[in-house]
Amino acid sequence: MRVYDIIKKKRDGGELSTAEIEFFIKGYVDGTIPDYQASALCMAIFYVGMTERETADLTMAMAHSGDTVDLSRFGKDTVDKHSTGGVGDKTTLIVAPIVSSLGCVMAKMSGRGLGHTGGTIDKLESVEGFNTALSPEEFFAQVEKIGVAVVGQTGNLTPADKKLYALRDVTATVDSIPLIASSIMSKKLAAGSHTIVLDVKYGSGAFMKTPETAEELAREMVKIGNNCGRNTSAVITNMERPLGLNIGNALEVKEAIDVLNNRGAEDLKEVCLTLATQIVSLSRGISTAEARALTEDALTSGRALLKFKEWISAQGGNGEWVDNPDLFPKADYTYEVKATCDGYIAKTDAEAMGIASVMLGAGRETKDDLIDMSAGIILNKKTGDFVACGDTLATLYSCNKKAFEGAEKRFLSAIELTAVKPENEALIYKIIQ
Repeated sequence: MRVYDIIKKKRDGGELSTAEIEFFIKGYVDGTIPDYQASALCMAIFYVGMTERETADLTMAMAHSGDTVDLSRFGKDTVDKHSTGGVGDKTTLIVAPIVSSLGCVMAKMSGRGLGHTGGTIDKLESVEGFNTALSPEEFFAQVEKIGVAVVGQTGNLTPADKKLYALRDVTATVDSIPLIASSIMSKKLAAGSHTIVLDVKYGSGAFMKTPETAEELAREMVKIGNNCGRNTSAVITNMERPLGLNIGNALEVKEAIDVLNNRGAEDLKEVCLTLATQIVSLSRGISTAEARALTEDALTSGRALLKFKEWISAQGGNGEWVDNPDLFPKADYTYEVKATCDGYIAKTDAEAMGIASVMLGAGRETKDDLIDMSAGIILNKKTGDFVACGDTLATLYSCNKKAFEGAEKRFLSAIELTAVKPENEALIYKIIQ
């Protein structure tokens, strides 16, 4: 078998066999297939596309290109949630304790933030003592004991995806639905969970800018998951504005604690309950109405909050911080951003707000940057609200006072005011099952 023939076949519109896809992935990982041939095949896929079967085969080949996590000891109760990334997205911190308090098993690997979107691992590390680098033995023991653990991604999980994504990033082949879908789903399949619920975001703060492209990606990923024997669904959610009110690591954990106390931003609470409902429904094999009642009760009864504290403590974190969020690190400086005129907030560019948060120190511009866990933004107003000139739009937090000027400019560039109140946009666009 020659990779030349595989490239030519796909270039000419042919359908690659399972053996050809596996040959390509194996050769690219072990170095016998060079970057220039791999990039040629990616470009052919970009233009020609892949069938449903091809995409599933590519996903499985990448999933088995390195380490995989064996969760079979937990039966079919294992669940996972994946978000395609957004600003203010702290849903894992809320969904994980809700579903694990209901008997689901969430043994999850999450990533760090890079660019304008935050990472779950960084947020958890804002809690004093929280350990995101458990050994495999510690990881499985914790899951066995309390039903939930979240750690950083292993270094050898889906090495094919790591190599291919880096190549696609520099060869203008990122924007291919089969390649995006197989990239995401290969990591989810390698992580081992039986039930997978995807939070596919669209809008200014998301990778997919329109609900239509988000739906196309969601449908492709759900097909892959189901074809690979996993219970899979996708919730398409609006990221035209930040989720919740807080942006930044410690600030977002504090907001998650608010929601687990059955307070906090209604949009964040609704997205979390919708995701948790999908997980419980698929995992338990019950109707969404039954699952919704269970997840709401887990939240209102306080069981999810107790599970969150148990999880934080089990993983080395200071559980007292859950009871008293004032113990979280506080920024040295704060700055209020004021409205410069009257009007309704017609638009909030979530990506620009995420960048403003990074400028304050809440994120990384390079992989080696250190994060200021206390830095970030708390919104006072959101899309649809009326503001008068001089009203506080948001409060900025940072240990670097010099960062406020640039961050304020970036934040204000994200706000569009109009004389007419805008129509409400749906928070949940569609659910793909």
